[in-house]
Amino acid sequence: MKHLIDEAKLLIFDLDGTLYEDTDHFNYYCRLMQQRVADDKKQAFWDTYESMKKGNHPVAIGKVYDIQNDVSVTVDPMTLQVTKVMTFDGEEWPSEKVKKEYPRELVYDFERLIAIGDGWWLPYATAMHFGLKQSDTWECYNATKEYMVTDQFNLTKTPGLKDALIRLKEEKKLVLLTNSEREDVQRLLNELELDGIFHALYSEGQKPLKTKEKIQAILDECGVQPQEAVSIGDNFINEIAPALLMGLKAVYIQPNRIEVEHENLIVIPTLTNAL
Repeated sequence: MKHLIDEAKLLIFDLDGTLYEDTDHFNYYCRLMQQRVADDKKQAFWDTYESMKKGNHPVAIGKVYDIQNDVSVTVDPMTLQVTKVMTFDGEEWPSEKVKKEYPRELVYDFERLIAIGDGWWLPYATAMHFGLKQSDTWECYNATKEYMVTDQFNLTKTPGLKDALIRLKEEKKLVLLTNSEREDVQRLLNELELDGIFHALYSEGQKPLKTKEKIQAILDECGVQPQEAVSIGDNFINEIAPALLMGLKAVYIQPNRIEVEHENLIVIPTLTNAL
């Protein structure tokens, strides 16, 4: 890890799940949406979400949720080819049906095909399955973001992170690339006491749809070659796979055991003391 970071000229960080690793806000988001389903479905709604969090459900982090077909799609993140499809009840589609429905590389569109890259998307997939509208999820998401800047919510600061970033900034370019809106990003950075540390901030990144485009813009702006940059994040689909495909190195923050190997990839359970 240290060797990979030391050799880099540019470090591209994600925000949610990377610079802070709290998860309580995901539960808050889910509770808000649970309130919008019929009373006789509320318990099933929450149980489904809990099953997803524990990895005991077809829909899980690292998968893709197809809203139209209400299925969990397994995609090879390096080729974007669909390798497996499971229904919400755990029934696997036959390979012929998979090839017919997904004959080409999968393109995430935020409308039908949702990359479940982090904890924000598990409540969302649950809500879609139980018949909520996307407008419902958006209202609950905004309410959660508002909650996150109140005194009731406290972010856990990663021990040693601020000092490490200040040290790294003396020799390297530090860039933040996130899907969050700029106003939310600024509030979170203030809460984390990381304001002013990054050389550049790219908000509303539309990852994974535009990850490569955004990374290329950052490389051009910083005058850095792909092999001289490292992408650091907790979302393999959003930050890691696209970076590796472009020739960057990557640090994947993943507390669960995973089966993924790449010569330019390092997997760590937490960013704590990693820098």
